[in-house]
Amino acid sequence: MDYNYIKQLLQRYWSCQTSLEEEEILRAFFSQKTVPAELAQYQPLFAYQAAEAKADTLGDDFDRRVLALTQQPARVHARVIPMAQRLKPLFKAAAVVAIMLTISNAFQMSFDTNSPALGGVSGYDYNRVQHGTSVAKADSAVLDTMSQTGIQPTEVAPSPIIK
Repeated sequence: MDYNYIKQLLQRYWSCQTSLEEEEILRAFFSQKTVPAELAQYQPLFAYQAAEAKADTLGDDFDRRVLALTQQPARVHARVIPMAQRLKPLFKAAAVVAIMLTISNAFQMSFDTNSPALGGVSGYDYNRVQHGTSVAKADSAVLDTMSQTGIQPTEVAPSPIIK
């Protein structure tokens, strides 16, 4: 018997040019028990395709089971959200604002010359005489050296005049 037509169909099958009807002819041919020896190597492939197509079908009760699952009313579980959890974003925003205000106040205080942190000394008060206890008035070392030389603290030594 001449199997040229089957060989041509196999060539077209390997180059992906066969139609569904031609592939069905190949499956029917290779599902026979007796196949020529030169084409016997392809028989397991087409036998597997035929057996696998029958095994991968859905059962008769598939539609009924899917419809039963999809048509059941979905249970909605209510979740209780405490007030603290609802206000958590607001607390976070308030914390960010408080941090920003604190940082901006610290920067402003570092550039402010009238701040109490700097002792109340401003640019205007810098040259003003501060009244209080003076260390120089109570310094005994200066008074002793002046008394040893015989000069009174109220006297002024005459300055030499150079002519």
